[in-house]
Amino acid sequence: MSIAENMTRSKRSGRVKTLSLARWLAYGVAVFAFSWLATQAFYFAQIALWNYVNPQSTAFMRSDAWRLAQDRPDLSIQHTWVPYDQISRNLKRAIIASEDANFVNNNGYETDAILQAWEKNKARGRIVAGGSTITQQLARNLFLSREKSYIRKGQELIITWMLETLMDKQRIFEIYLNSVEWGNGVYGAEAAARYYFKTSAAKLSAGQAARLAVMLPRPKYFDEHRNSGYLAQRARVIARRMGAAELPD
Repeated sequence: MSIAENMTRSKRSGRVKTLSLARWLAYGVAVFAFSWLATQAFYFAQIALWNYVNPQSTAFMRSDAWRLAQDRPDLSIQHTWVPYDQISRNLKRAIIASEDANFVNNNGYETDAILQAWEKNKARGRIVAGGSTITQQLARNLFLSREKSYIRKGQELIITWMLETLMDKQRIFEIYLNSVEWGNGVYGAEAAARYYFKTSAAKLSAGQAARLAVMLPRPKYFDEHRNSGYLAQRARVIARRMGAAELPD
């Protein structure tokens, strides 16, 4: 075989390999795109369904249940669903005053808060803040993990849009109040009220509600540090702000 024929065959072989690699890359991209779209469709359908039925659990609850089974078999998830009108207005006002003062009027996002969190994370060199609204927190609790990453944040924003599109504010807040974490395995307003104050969610006082609202960013920590000076001081601040909180009635 001549040198020219060898070179021609080598070039053809190289083109075949290139085409084969391109096909595999295209296949991989197609599979990823289909999987991503299927996941979004699942989230969308699940949220639409929850307009009519209540979520039985969340991603955070399931993760905690597994952790407790491994590390604390003496503990289990505490969670009891109660309707929106059976949760104290004190608690509703305290959470809005503490977590998302513009909850009723925003579209699920607070651009200024997100930008401030971005600057804070950039200054620290790692993710320490998220600037999340109540709807964003619910999106994370329902479907995602506690891992802090910009990829997870992007998915959180997509789910937030779905929640705000498919649900009204009262339904979003009702699910939030019944699913948010309040301690080691403690989820929802009813479980929190009974765990910390031996009462029902409907009977929480203004002071009790303010303390529960302050615990939300670090529920496990404050579960173990209930006499924290910061907790008491911050609860007094929230109690003063509660009167101005607008509820989604």
